[in-house]
Amino acid sequence: MKTTQDLKKWLLPAFSLVAVVFLSAFISAGNPRPDFVAHEWGTFTSVQGGDGELLRWRPLESSHLPHFVYDWQHPGLRRQCADYLVYGKGGVITLQRMETPVIYFYSDREQSVDVSVRFPKGLITEWYPQAAQIGPSIAKPSRAVAELDSLAHRVGVKPTFSFESLISSPASSKDSGARWSRVQILPRAETGEIAPTLVRDASGSHYFAARETDANCLQVDSRSATNSAPELEKFIFYRGVGSFETPFRAKMDLSGTLSLENIGADKLEHFFVLGLENQKGRFIYIETMAPGEKKQVRIGPTEMIVPLQELSAKLGSQMAKSLQDEGLYRREAEAMVKTWKDSWFEEDGVRVLYVLPRSWTDQTLPLDLQPPPRSLVRVMVGRAEVLTPTFEAQLAQQLLRSQQGDSEASNWVIARFRKLGRFADPALQLALRGASQELKEVTWNMFHQVVNQPPAKTL
Repeated sequence: MKTTQDLKKWLLPAFSLVAVVFLSAFISAGNPRPDFVAHEWGTFTSVQGGDGELLRWRPLESSHLPHFVYDWQHPGLRRQCADYLVYGKGGVITLQRMETPVIYFYSDREQSVDVSVRFPKGLITEWYPQAAQIGPSIAKPSRAVAELDSLAHRVGVKPTFSFESLISSPASSKDSGARWSRVQILPRAETGEIAPTLVRDASGSHYFAARETDANCLQVDSRSATNSAPELEKFIFYRGVGSFETPFRAKMDLSGTLSLENIGADKLEHFFVLGLENQKGRFIYIETMAPGEKKQVRIGPTEMIVPLQELSAKLGSQMAKSLQDEGLYRREAEAMVKTWKDSWFEEDGVRVLYVLPRSWTDQTLPLDLQPPPRSLVRVMVGRAEVLTPTFEAQLAQQLLRSQQGDSEASNWVIARFRKLGRFADPALQLALRGASQELKEVTWNMFHQVVNQPPAKTL
């Protein structure tokens, strides 16, 4: 027979358990568990020659964004501009451009979330809304870049900075990233009223295409003493640069044969191999490549048979479907394609677009949401821009003729530099391999006169 003491020993834990259950239920009733979905998309762009080696380039030169987006020239909150960015956008050279990752949130009710993203091998260069914390990693230029700076100084142009040494920087893993605290996911019912009032400017930037989704609007404290109004947006936006490889390599020979190789540990999916020239082109779709697998495709000029408008429409539709297959909602996939349509599908050249593995994305760009979402989708597209051996030889020949006084060749080179835009610098690197020091300096001077010239105004 149980004694009173025995009953107390048995009943007290039981009552305690019941009390905990009821207390938890009471708290939950007033503070329901987080229940939201987060989706992210973005692009990693690199440039290479026909030999497959990545080339350094200036990814920020044509980085046209709305005036309200923060960067290291106007970071806000009295933040110090990093020393290596004082020369402006054209002063940074790197291997990878992380372009326009955006994070969407979906919820039936208002709730708060903290968003933290780390970029251990890179630097976040632009962001919006204002981040509570933003941390660039500082690394000294490599010897190769120091030599490039010396050449630049002799011809009177701006110096550069490379993120090559960022890979080995012990500080990079600690402070390279951004954090947005207390991001308010506004009720879905309010999104329709708020969306038309979101800040805009007259830039015509592709930034605004990313808003064309069903995501909730977000509200973030501006943290500014002079402008305390909260900032509203449809997503968390950021961009960056870094020095690392993606798990894919492409090589191209003079015949136009492109050799593709998966050099990573995971399978790669949804390849679009695209060649464009003079308003016509062709693309080839490859569904998947296993780790270590190699494939060859031909994308030379003789196969460029489809008019640009038809090609762009077909390619855009198929790519949007592939992005949906990876987990994006239809309107998200369409917004991503619309954002990059003219860059992906309409610029002359040879490029490969493919979906990066989720495991690679999580390792390269760790993302933490607190509280955690019910579901998180991250879809990053790799873009490998291939400067073909044929073009490399042609540019080298025209540069030599230009130095010899051929005005027609000079005009051709200048026009080509302008057409190449941000890819002109790596093209020049390829064409000048093995050239004389005199030719390098003359060409370098010509190149910077072209790229630093303000574009003509249009009505």
